[in-house]
Amino acid sequence: MNPGTEVVAVTETRLTHKMHRRATTVLSQAALRASVPLEALDQLRTYVVKNLRHHHETEDHQLWPMIVDAAPDIAAAMGSLSEEHDQLDAALDALELAPIAGDADRENLHRVAEVVRELVHRHLEHEEPILFPALTQYVSAQSWAAFSQQVIATSPMEAAHLTVGFFDEVGTPEEVALVLSGLPEPAQQFVPAMREQARADLAVLSGTAGSGER
Repeated sequence: MNPGTEVVAVTETRLTHKMHRRATTVLSQAALRASVPLEALDQLRTYVVKNLRHHHETEDHQLWPMIVDAAPDIAAAMGSLSEEHDQLDAALDALELAPIAGDADRENLHRVAEVVRELVHRHLEHEEPILFPALTQYVSAQSWAAFSQQVIATSPMEAAHLTVGFFDEVGTPEEVALVLSGLPEPAQQFVPAMREQARADLAVLSGTAGSGER
């Protein structure tokens, strides 16, 4: 979708949701791929856990109150989404604690990662029909910009390059450019290197490293 056809808040949120869908899917699949080094699985596992937690915590504590202040009637719907976040937290706990010490751990890692993947995909199917109209109707461009900057400033640093790689996989060049334009100016110079590192790491995780596939 052309970013110009919808408000920035929806474009950025839609792309972020696609990124979370993709990241959880890649982790679940990669866990059973014998060619993927355990260190790569551990890095992606850490990335998924920390970024999903950060995402829904900023929603619960910042974005939901902003929306409810403008539209109190939507409070119950926002509350139901936060309850699903609580369910996801329990699954993320299990994923975070899953051992990745040897090949024998791959099946269990896949199992707990698949629980997270299913919860994330189902939750976003519930959330988007509520959230996207609310972002359009109740969140001003200025309020969204302030929220977005706070999210960027507090985002986990672990394997942050993977965010660029996943954005590239699921978004159009225009959407990715829009989202990455919110990075602080000093960070902009690192985007090309982050993109190259992410491309290499995701090729390993997807089993296409050395195959010539993109």
